[in-house]
Amino acid sequence: MNPLRTLATTRRVLQQLRHDPRTMILVIGVPILLMTILKFLFDGQPHIYQMTAPLLLGIFPLFIMFLITSIATLRERTSGTLDRLMTQPISKLDFVFGYALAFSIVGLVQAAIVTIYTLTVLDVSVAGGLGLVLVTSFFAAFLGTALGLFVSAFARNEFQAVQLVMPILMPQVLLCGLFVPRDQMASGLERISNLLPLTYSVDAMREVAQHANWTADLTINLLVVLAFGIGVLLLGTVTIRRQEK
Repeated sequence: MNPLRTLATTRRVLQQLRHDPRTMILVIGVPILLMTILKFLFDGQPHIYQMTAPLLLGIFPLFIMFLITSIATLRERTSGTLDRLMTQPISKLDFVFGYALAFSIVGLVQAAIVTIYTLTVLDVSVAGGLGLVLVTSFFAAFLGTALGLFVSAFARNEFQAVQLVMPILMPQVLLCGLFVPRDQMASGLERISNLLPLTYSVDAMREVAQHANWTADLTINLLVVLAFGIGVLLLGTVTIRRQEK
């Protein structure tokens, strides 16, 4: 792996996104719209919104980065761009980690805008403040990017890439503790949730929402998310493949 080639890949991806304003508007606008709808949905139960909104700030970056990364990587493969890149002195590690860094940066920008909007306009309070929310969101975006890179190898077109949200992400959303506290789930479901990375991303955001300072549990949760992300990225270098003939 060559850091310069990795950064060159990151720069190329960011330049492509800069010339795609509609994607950027959707990446930032959709979470803001959903957070606003939820605000009015729980208008008569503000305590529920206050508990749920910070957790969603840890889910949105993962969810959206998963989608755009899997589709973007699939386009690179089906358009033949990946084949052309592999004829140059660039390894799969450079490609995968360059992509991961680029989309994690996009996820951080998205998280910053959505978080500032949520804390100010929607008046949601988070004990840890903006800084810790952004750190946790960055880890969530990194994990979503890693998962998107990994699963893109199993899709033949963009429709299939979108469909992978259902088996890969939806079970994690249901079992991460957003709807039902994990200690109140059936023991089997709780054990499954312990194996899912989104659980630790949401737990990390819960720590940030409830504690003003950096906690040991926050460190553990973020390390688990990071380990999952790196592990999936390494798997991605194995599964990523060129255009099918």
